[in-house]
Amino acid sequence: MAKLPPLELLEATHQFPGPYTFKAIGVAEGEFERRVVQAVQEAVREVLGTAQNPRHFSRSTSGGKHIAVTLEINVLNAAQVHAIYDRLLTVEGLLVLL
Repeated sequence: MAKLPPLELLEATHQFPGPYTFKAIGVAEGEFERRVVQAVQEAVREVLGTAQNPRHFSRSTSGGKHIAVTLEINVLNAAQVHAIYDRLLTVEGLLVLL
C-alpha cells in the first residue's frame, strides 16, 4: 500500500479543523463495509476522543466484485488524519485507500 501523504502536504492542502474525506476500496465480500465503518468509529473514539458516527456511503462496482466506502470525518489536524489512515490500513480486504 502507498505511503501516507506527508503531514506538511496535508496541512498545506486542507483547512484544519474541518471535514476530511476518506475512501476505502476493497473486495465486496465478508462485510468489508462494516469493517471499514467499525475501524473508523474506533479510531474516532481513540484519536478524537468522541463517539461521533462519521457520515458514510458506499458504492459497488458494476460487476459487484469491489466496493468503495466513503467517509467524512471532522478532524482537528493532519496528525489525526494519519492516525485514522493507520487504522484503516488494518482492515481486511482493503485494496486501495484514498
